[in-house]
Amino acid sequence: MSARKSRCRLTLEAPRIRSVLADGKTRLQLPDEIGNCFHDFVELEPGLGLGRLHYRPGIALTEETHGPHEGRVMVITLGMKGRSRYEGQDATRLEFQKGYTTVSSFQGIAGERRYEADETVSQLRVVAHESLVGKYLGPQRAADILGSRQLSRLAFRASTPAAMAHANALISHLLPCRSQLSRLDLHIHALSLLNEQFSLLLPEHGAASSPFSPADIECIERARQMMDEHLDKPLTLDYLATSVGINRNKLKDGMLYLYDATPAALLLKLRMTKALSLLETGERVSQVAWQVGYGYANNFTVAFTRYYGKSPRALFGRRVADT
Repeated sequence: MSARKSRCRLTLEAPRIRSVLADGKTRLQLPDEIGNCFHDFVELEPGLGLGRLHYRPGIALTEETHGPHEGRVMVITLGMKGRSRYEGQDATRLEFQKGYTTVSSFQGIAGERRYEADETVSQLRVVAHESLVGKYLGPQRAADILGSRQLSRLAFRASTPAAMAHANALISHLLPCRSQLSRLDLHIHALSLLNEQFSLLLPEHGAASSPFSPADIECIERARQMMDEHLDKPLTLDYLATSVGINRNKLKDGMLYLYDATPAALLLKLRMTKALSLLETGERVSQVAWQVGYGYANNFTVAFTRYYGKSPRALFGRRVADT
């Protein structure tokens, strides 16, 4: 198996190709030698924009960024394919993953986005300026949601079926050679996504509120991140709870509330998602099994087949089989 490729760093000063497409969208594209990497953006109204990111770099990529939007914005990112991450200069970390919604607010902060080689990442982004958030929620609720930090991770949770339905409708508008939605339809879908996050982040007075405090949610999300970063290690619920500083039962209930999954089911989902990604790159079953916490390839194959309905060999052929 070939040695892992080195990581490319794209600085702020590196050239990027900006163009206006025939349908009015603007496209920011990286040089062809890096891979097929671009971001399309369309403004729906002042303060509200819709973006589609599609990256497939041929080499592991770190891209420097300094907040492309003016003023404070709230960004809702729905992972459609693959995974990536962002690290701000203040060490705040954002995760983006297929099937998950990441919500953040920021204002002109430097950081870097990280992508892996030969892995396709597709994301839908709804960008709302603080003035638009204030228009719909009022200044006080908008300030409560957006906060005052340069970069805040507001949420990372499994995307709801309703959110995915809106996302699929919106992303179809940003794909070439697809039927176009009316301007009214675009607004309805984008504002529906915004409204869902407003309700989850800060319910109105009298509405059913979350049983978990913001501090609890931060601990629960840190525990999920620990699981994801150490899939090869048998981290127990007690260990996770102690590490992030939360009660064991609250952590268990919180995962069920935020991710609609028990800790065991969430761990299985993280392991299988990572396993699928590794197999897609051509790694052997035995190597993948070890990386996602299975001591024996046979046990991993059984779990993978039960989860996806097909074995690794049935999906990827003999190239992933151990010889």
